[in-house]
Order: sequence, then C-alpha cells, then structure tokens
Amino acid sequence: MALGITKVLHVKLPVTDLQRSVTWYGRLMDLALAHEFVEEDELRGAALRSAEGDFSIALRLRQHCAGSPDLTGHDVAAFHVVSRDALHDVQRRAADLGAVHTDVQERGPGQAVVDVTDPDGTVLRFFWVDPAAKAETFIGYVFDGDGPPELVGEPRLDAPEVLGR
Repeated sequence: MALGITKVLHVKLPVTDLQRSVTWYGRLMDLALAHEFVEEDELRGAALRSAEGDFSIALRLRQHCAGSPDLTGHDVAAFHVVSRDALHDVQRRAADLGAVHTDVQERGPGQAVVDVTDPDGTVLRFFWVDPAAKAETFIGYVFDGDGPPELVGEPRLDAPEVLGR
C-alpha cells in the first residue's frame, strides 16, 4: 500500500547570507516571503512560497545548520517547469542575476534541463518533461564529461521494482 505522499512541501537549503538568498531566490523563481525563523533573538531562516506551484524554498543560515553543510556544485533539487520555453526564461532570469547557468540540455525523449548555480554554489536543476512522454519505463543516464548523457535501458542496481519490467 502506498504511503500517501503527494508532493514535496519544501526544500531547505543552507545559505551564507540570508538577505541575499531571499532576494535572489525570490527574483529567480517568483517566490514571496512566507515565514521568518528567529532563534535566540537572531533571524536564522526564512521560507519563500510559490503562488503558482504550491511549494516552498526554506533557507537557513549555514552556521546554524547541523554540521554546517556545504552543497557547492551539488544539484540538490529539480524543479519542474510547464514548458520548454520556460527553461529559456529561467536562463534569462539567471543571466539577469549574474548567475552561472547552463544552456538547455536534452535529457532523452521529451525532456530537457537547465542548471543554475545560486550565490552559495548550490546547483538548482529546472526540468521540463513533455506530458505526452510519460515515464513508463526505466531510463539510465550515463554522464561522460560535458554534453548530453547516454541513455541506457538496463539498471545497474538490484532494486525491488523497476519501471517497465
């Protein structure tokens, strides 16, 4: 029986400058400030909410996170966008913010991504999937340097369930 999880409510990211990150994420993703978190009389976190997508990005000052995590270069989250054209809008917004970003990268039939690096070096992935291209079978992605990945149909893991098998 399924557990009943219907979506990801928020993604929480460690940041070094809360105000800078609130402004940056708000501008890149059209997010509005929804919550602030004050502990020991110090503002240590914030949550930004999307009006159109019903999700939130939570930000917490890195020095107040367990272990002071550094996600530099890691694509911690992938956000689905409504169209391929929206990926080009993400690129434009990233350029306007002076953020490092990729070109639109094809990721198999009816799929494309753009990666954007936030002010702390964390990578955000923006993903478009053609609604007509449902994921009914397993696809493996083999990355070998720059450029698009090679697509493979056989998993390397022994998993309890594999799509299309």
